[in-house]
Amino acid sequence: MNRSQTRPVPPVRVETRGDMPGGTEEYARTKVLAALGKLREPVLDTRVKLSLASGTSVRQPAVAQVNVDVNGHLVRAQVAADTMPEAIDLLRDRLAGRLARVCDHGRPHRGRVPYDLPRPVTGRRIVRHRSFGLPGRTPAEAVEELEALEYDFHLFTDAVSGVDSVVYRTGAGGYRLARAHGGLPVPLPADHPSGVALEVSGIPAPRMGVEEAAWRLEATGLPFVFFVDIATGRGNLLHHRHDGDYGLITPAA
Repeated sequence: MNRSQTRPVPPVRVETRGDMPGGTEEYARTKVLAALGKLREPVLDTRVKLSLASGTSVRQPAVAQVNVDVNGHLVRAQVAADTMPEAIDLLRDRLAGRLARVCDHGRPHRGRVPYDLPRPVTGRRIVRHRSFGLPGRTPAEAVEELEALEYDFHLFTDAVSGVDSVVYRTGAGGYRLARAHGGLPVPLPADHPSGVALEVSGIPAPRMGVEEAAWRLEATGLPFVFFVDIATGRGNLLHHRHDGDYGLITPAA
């Protein structure tokens, strides 16, 4: 087989629990296959689990999980969202990011996740979803979540100050903390994990609308833009999605 060709992917098994909207299983298969389609490593098995909790008191009741056997290497992703279609979209992005970190010869690696084929700026949608995790997090807990989920950046609300913040990887192998409202750099928190370099920025996030954030994202070439939305006063994060659209992450609560 020519190495530039993709291998056939076995059927995606979908298990559901709860009252799902019509077409949910096929929608999940389509999104997961989109993430798997460009792999050169053989996919041996793919299983998706979708759960939708009942009751209006449940926060982010839609949970989507996928387990993929990539040539003997298990890749797993799980997300929670307000609706099942949103959860499936998030699952596709998270799975694509994790698959991109499986390098040649099956060894995991870190680095920028390549995007899919370029799309004209005027044709890009803004896909909104909430930050993963509980609303209140310390910077150390946010770093732990970033590592566990294999993210390059993670939006959260600081449990102590209540300020929307983001932690992200630096080129030196450490992490940087930026906050929606600046001021002098704060000292490292008491629960900061030892051996992890966490820089703290004292520069506040710029205030702008979502459209201006999209313009800045394209103009700077950065992987994301962290900003305070002038419409809500909350810290938001706009980034490139793997499908060519923009992803807008808003605080969990």
